[in-house]
Amino acid sequence: MAFDSLTEKLQNVFRSLRSKGRLTEDDVKAALREVKMALLEADVNFKVVKSFIKDVQERAVGQDVMSGLNPGQMVIKIVNEELVKLMGSETTEIKLQPGSAMTVIMMAGLQGAGKTTTTAKLAGKFKLKGKKPLLVACDVYRPAAIRQLQINGEKQGVEVFSMGDKNRPADIAKAAVQHAAKNGNNIVILDTAGRLHIDEDMMAELQEIKEAVEVHQTILVVDAMTGQDAVNVAGTFNDKIGIDGVIVTKLDGDTRGGAALSIKAVTGRPILYVGMGEKLSDLEQFYPDRMASRILGMGDVLSLIEKAGAEIDQEKAMQMADKMKKAQFDFDDYLMSMEQMRKMGGLSSIMSMMPGMGAFGGKGKMPDLDSEENEKKMARMEAMILSMTPEERRDPDILNPSRKHRIARGAGVDIAEVNRMVKQFNESRKMMKKLPGMLGGRGGKKGRFRLPF
Repeated sequence: MAFDSLTEKLQNVFRSLRSKGRLTEDDVKAALREVKMALLEADVNFKVVKSFIKDVQERAVGQDVMSGLNPGQMVIKIVNEELVKLMGSETTEIKLQPGSAMTVIMMAGLQGAGKTTTTAKLAGKFKLKGKKPLLVACDVYRPAAIRQLQINGEKQGVEVFSMGDKNRPADIAKAAVQHAAKNGNNIVILDTAGRLHIDEDMMAELQEIKEAVEVHQTILVVDAMTGQDAVNVAGTFNDKIGIDGVIVTKLDGDTRGGAALSIKAVTGRPILYVGMGEKLSDLEQFYPDRMASRILGMGDVLSLIEKAGAEIDQEKAMQMADKMKKAQFDFDDYLMSMEQMRKMGGLSSIMSMMPGMGAFGGKGKMPDLDSEENEKKMARMEAMILSMTPEERRDPDILNPSRKHRIARGAGVDIAEVNRMVKQFNESRKMMKKLPGMLGGRGGKKGRFRLPF
């Protein structure tokens, strides 16, 4: 995640605070200097950092904190609360028109921010909520953008309105609203043209669209990887055309993430969603409190539960859990677990939401669990399992040397790889048999098993 480096630095600061029985005012100031440097290195706006540190310090050196039983934890609690406040305190939804009235949403942003893909992702979100969205191709300067919207709209099962690249965007928007009124679309999402940088022509075009149709929500899409430029872009768009909210893309990438911490404070406009991957389902509602928890390494279990609920087949998951309890897990279950994990965004995505697993620094740094190398290993494992007969997948105990040689040939791997996978699988099953006792179940002493985090 974008905040891994910041999380690591903040956890180091808080570790030193927890180790002290009592805190002096100098201890707090020294810790906050480290926090300040960590935020600046994460590309958080300088004025925002200055104000944030001032607010935390005023609360942290108060009498209640300094004389408390655990002042270190109190300081961490204050930092968490101030981070939430910085990002907007409350979760903000896109404001829709009441009842069945049509809502027109205009998407804006620079080229390369992922606006067209985000527009299709948003339409998918509305469709899941029972709405009937219409996507509108208003980017007439890039024929590829029109085609991209049509492809993504088809994948989402959402209609796309296009008049090609020979008409004015304002005229396309007007015709689209009329089409939506006739066809019962209650949400119209306009995918407008971007530019490599802000220019007057782009702003004039957006104003023309607003004059041609009643736009109820103007949403800006910014790229987290551009750092402070994203904040500057948000400020300019808000000044020129007025925006109602922001979607930050590429927050899953190797970026410092400071834009997400600065936008609300600089523009006064909330972050509505964050893009956490390239798949059309990888658009998450922005919860300031959950994001603060992730930044501080406290995990985001609520988002993980919601993600699991949306992506995982509950009946299959229950069947798999029952098999695991009875140590009847087979290679078909192995395949199913890999499929479910991919649906949830991969193992790294899942681990980033687990408390204490957001960032590992120095020794023991968590590897990229979804790296290309690991993906290849998983693909080879799938190939080996798919080279088995249904009987072999259900009953791995019948895998004798001749069967293993046939599986290796079918998967295009060395026999040693098949032996290694079967050995790992058998060890997993042995562990499952022991798990109820290790966790304090029937026949086992409570507390013998400890998770590594």
